[in-house]
Amino acid sequence: MQTSHEVDSSALETISVERLERKLRSAVGRAVSDFNMIEAGDRVMVCLSGGADSYTMLEILLALQKSAPIDFELIAVNLDQKQPDFPEQVLPDYLDRLGIEYRIVEEDTYSVVKRLVPEGKTTCSLCSRLRRGVLYNTAAELGANKIALGHHADDIVETLFLNLFFNSRLKAMPARLRSDDGRNVVIRPLAYLREKRIKQYAAQRNFPIIPCNLCGSQPNSQRQQVKAMLTQWDQLYPGRVENILGSLGRVTPSHLMDRELFNFAELNRD
Repeated sequence: MQTSHEVDSSALETISVERLERKLRSAVGRAVSDFNMIEAGDRVMVCLSGGADSYTMLEILLALQKSAPIDFELIAVNLDQKQPDFPEQVLPDYLDRLGIEYRIVEEDTYSVVKRLVPEGKTTCSLCSRLRRGVLYNTAAELGANKIALGHHADDIVETLFLNLFFNSRLKAMPARLRSDDGRNVVIRPLAYLREKRIKQYAAQRNFPIIPCNLCGSQPNSQRQQVKAMLTQWDQLYPGRVENILGSLGRVTPSHLMDRELFNFAELNRD
């Protein structure tokens, strides 16, 4: 993981969309290189939700594809979860304008989540598992060996604190991992980008944002609580979130308490 000064931590000054895109491309390029996310011959399935993160990821990956010294394919995939009032033509129209290969997958996971999760309870966990299963199967059908997700630096840090506070685990989101079914590699090209920078770019590009009626409609969820904490830290202690992100790449097992990572029992006194 990058050290704090290498992660996007600059203030949101007013800059042109071209300069901002260069900053984003640089951060995504570093993440792709650091974790060897994309290799020659890859077919990358880019998961497009209709949010600022996924639009930004797709646009930056398309730009990198044009300048990369290796050849790789991109295919955009949207999972239509049949949420009420979902604007079905927004993403197809946008992707047709881009001229990129894409697939719209229709799967009514919304009804499943609403049926199984009691009113007032968090829907994120079940919704994520259902989406993940559909996307993994879709990647296999499309011959994609990489799945690109739009999680950014804030998501990674939030997940770290969610696991610390509520699961007693020191665990975040990896920038690259093998999928649960073993068939694909999941990558997170936005791992070095802050959410505020992504939102700035999305606003400048005027992306047709589609709100989520499940997770996005739960303001009192544990993730929203952690997000509020980090937002306050951002205001009071600029750079703290970047330092936390950087610490995930500078781990000292001997100074933790995981006996499977470090053999404390056989430490000698001399």
